[in-house]
Amino acid sequence: MIVVTGAAGTVGSDVVTRLRAQGAHVRALVRAGSAVPAGWDAGVEVVAADFTDPASLDVALADADVVYLLVAVHPEMDAHERNVIDAAVRTGRHPRIVLHTAAGVGQHGEGVRFLTAHTAGFAHLGASGLPWTVLAPNGFFQNFLGMAEAVRSGRLALPGGTGAVSYVDTRDVAQAAVAVLTGDGHDGAFYTLTGPAALTHAEIAEVLGQTAGHPVTYEAADPQAALAGLLADGWDPWRAQGMVELYGLYAADGASAVTTDVEKLTGRPARSFAAFAAEHAAAWQSGADH
Repeated sequence: MIVVTGAAGTVGSDVVTRLRAQGAHVRALVRAGSAVPAGWDAGVEVVAADFTDPASLDVALADADVVYLLVAVHPEMDAHERNVIDAAVRTGRHPRIVLHTAAGVGQHGEGVRFLTAHTAGFAHLGASGLPWTVLAPNGFFQNFLGMAEAVRSGRLALPGGTGAVSYVDTRDVAQAAVAVLTGDGHDGAFYTLTGPAALTHAEIAEVLGQTAGHPVTYEAADPQAALAGLLADGWDPWRAQGMVELYGLYAADGASAVTTDVEKLTGRPARSFAAFAAEHAAAWQSGADH
């Protein structure tokens, strides 16, 4: 039995779909009331569980052989990871935990609350006695789809300075996860998942502009101005501040390392940002119906 937490999210839902395509027995943990992704077939066992409710986690992980541990960005995300790990220990089955964390964990955690939380979760996993594998993806190409309106207007303003980031496609992350969840020989391995190149945000804007058919200019936004903008858009303060901290890491070139771990796990090179941008060309083009 493969248990996937955070199963209704972008990566988690793709992992479930890909596992089912291989005929795996999958239990998908979702929050109560969450919609079931359209790509899932009837063979997915859907279980409502709460990261803060140990009893619900005990039921969800009762016969797990492998657990894909993916939690959402949240002020209590470190506690959520610990709670799942503790529930896995209580099963007595010694399931392998595949921890979905973030690139830079254990290296650049200072001052970036998301990485600090993941570092605490990883430490708890190491002390649990359970077999483990870590998947640490960098930022996602798909995040730029949420900036499509700005791209269509020709302006991409982010507090990323001049640093380069080796962003990765979520589909490569999901495919790598499936390889680890269904394969052997990954105990104790730490895989950092990146795209094939590190790009500055100015270079990303240039690629988007070429695809959109109109210039897109990158503006290195002031971090405090960026924070104010996120708060004005309705972001909760903890997450907004964390996002600005993360972009500060990007600005300092703390997320520019490139690995071949995607290819190592999937058997093919990681997708490029240019290919991703071309695939979503309609999203960037001004005057299109969005």
